[in-house]
Amino acid sequence: MRLVSDNTSADGGNDFTTPVISVNPISLAARDRGQDLEVRITAPTTGDNVPVVVLSHGMALTMDDYAPLVGFWAARGFAVVQPTHLDALGLAPDDPRTPLIWRIRADDLTAVLDQLDTIEAAVPGLAGRVDHDRIAVAGHSWGAQTASILAGARVVGADGTPGESMADPRVGAAVLMSLPGTGGADLSPLATEHFPFMSPDFSELKTPSLMVAGDRDQSPLTVRGPDWFTDGYRLSPGATDLLTLFGAEHGLGGIQGANDTRTTDESPERVALVRQITLAYLRTALGLDHDAWPTARRTLAAADAPLGIIDSK
Repeated sequence: MRLVSDNTSADGGNDFTTPVISVNPISLAARDRGQDLEVRITAPTTGDNVPVVVLSHGMALTMDDYAPLVGFWAARGFAVVQPTHLDALGLAPDDPRTPLIWRIRADDLTAVLDQLDTIEAAVPGLAGRVDHDRIAVAGHSWGAQTASILAGARVVGADGTPGESMADPRVGAAVLMSLPGTGGADLSPLATEHFPFMSPDFSELKTPSLMVAGDRDQSPLTVRGPDWFTDGYRLSPGATDLLTLFGAEHGLGGIQGANDTRTTDESPERVALVRQITLAYLRTALGLDHDAWPTARRTLAAADAPLGIIDSK
C-alpha cells in the first residue's frame, strides 16, 4: 500500500523529490565525552527554511545506517543529522563512560542542536537555509529512548525516583520507533544486568510524538510481549499517535537498511509505510502542512488490506 508515491509530496501534490547531498564525518566538540562527536548530515540541495530531524541510532549502529528513512526525508525537504554514539565504538564494560552511556547519548543530541551552525556550514550551499525553529528528534530502539529524553522522558534511578529532566525546548516533535517500555519488574534479567537505565518515566514527555511499534516485536529485554513497546504511547501526555505495524518485529521491516543483518521481518512494504507515515506526521507536527497527517490517517484507515493501524488520542 502506498500513501504517497516516491515522486510526490506528502500531501499528494505534484512536488517532485529534491536531489540530496550527504556529508560525513563532521566532528563536533563534546565536553566530558572523551572524544569528538562525529555526525552525518543529509539535506536537500535546494529550498529555504529547511526543517531539521536529529536521528538517534539503535544499539551498535552508526550514522551510516537508516538510509531508507534518511534519504526519503531529505529528498522531501528535511535536513537529517545522524550522530554516531559511543556504543558504536564497542566500549569496554569497565570503561568509566559505560554506566552513563544513556546520558552521553542524550548529550550527543543536545550537542547537535547546540552546533547546528557548524553542521550546516560543513555542507556546500546549506548555510543560511536551515530553519532552527522547526526541529524534531527521531530514534529507533535505544535511539528512541535517547530521543525521548529530549522530548521529556526521564530515567528512573535505582531508588525509584525519576532523574532530572533533559527536555529541550528547541524540539517541536518526536518520532519514536520501537521505543522500549517501562522498567522495574517488566525488565528481563538480561536487561536488569546490562541496561538498568531502560527504566523510563514518561509522565513529563509532553512534546508531540508519534510512536511506531511492531505487533510481533518480542524483545529479550522484557518479560512482557510486544505491547511493551506501546507503553510510551499509553503513558506519555505528548504521545498523540501510535502506528502499530501488523507482523512487524523490532526492525519494522528493515528501516535500519542493508547494513544491519539483524532484520528478520524484511518487508519493503512495511518500510515504505513507516517512512510515508513518519514524513506526514513530521510535516504536520512542525507546522509545514496541516493536512498531511490527517490525510495519511484517513488513507491508511481506508485501505483494503492495511499493513498497520493508527491509534490517536
